[in-house]
Amino acid sequence: MKLYAHPFSSYCQKALIALYENDLPFEFRMLEPGDEHVMAELEALWPIKRFPVLVDEGRTVMEASIIIEYLALHHPGPVKLIPEDARAALDVRLMDRFFDNYISTPQQKIVIDSIRKAENRDRQGVAEARNMLDTAYRWLDGVMKEREWAAGDTFSLADCAAAPDLFYADWTHPIGEEFPNVRAYRQRLLERPSFARAVDEARPYRHLFPLGAPDRD
Repeated sequence: MKLYAHPFSSYCQKALIALYENDLPFEFRMLEPGDEHVMAELEALWPIKRFPVLVDEGRTVMEASIIIEYLALHHPGPVKLIPEDARAALDVRLMDRFFDNYISTPQQKIVIDSIRKAENRDRQGVAEARNMLDTAYRWLDGVMKEREWAAGDTFSLADCAAAPDLFYADWTHPIGEEFPNVRAYRQRLLERPSFARAVDEARPYRHLFPLGAPDRD
């Protein structure tokens, strides 16, 4: 398998966690500015040029969630990231969508706005994004009150999403002390070997974070 990705990308980390959880072998095709050869490979595979993109036996798989679903079907391992029970799987997929839509999307809105010229910034949009993050943190804090992982007692696709999403969200719009269950869950994710590996691999690129990476994590 080949994975076209960058280690500092949250969605790439999401896919990497799934690969690391089951120790799946793959070739990392590093996407870096200036490497026209690899970028051309990506564009030929997926003209949208968003990543990660997985290539396996001639098949191209786009989108981190779908990559994880694909791995569960074609390269199953001891860690079942998608439950076999359809109802349990629905809960996992719901939480996966929650983290990407209501944590990652507003977080990225704030980051992207920070690199615009002052006259093009969207103050209202950023305020709405911060409000969404606070609302999402509040809801999640209640959900995580009696859960170890996002969808229950078992690490899953949802946690692959949660790990990088909460990691960067806390850098962008800190998770307040009024959300102790979210803070504790984020710490558990950081201690998960698969995510700890992804975080360590991304350390050399922290200078790329537009808001300035905090001196922690």
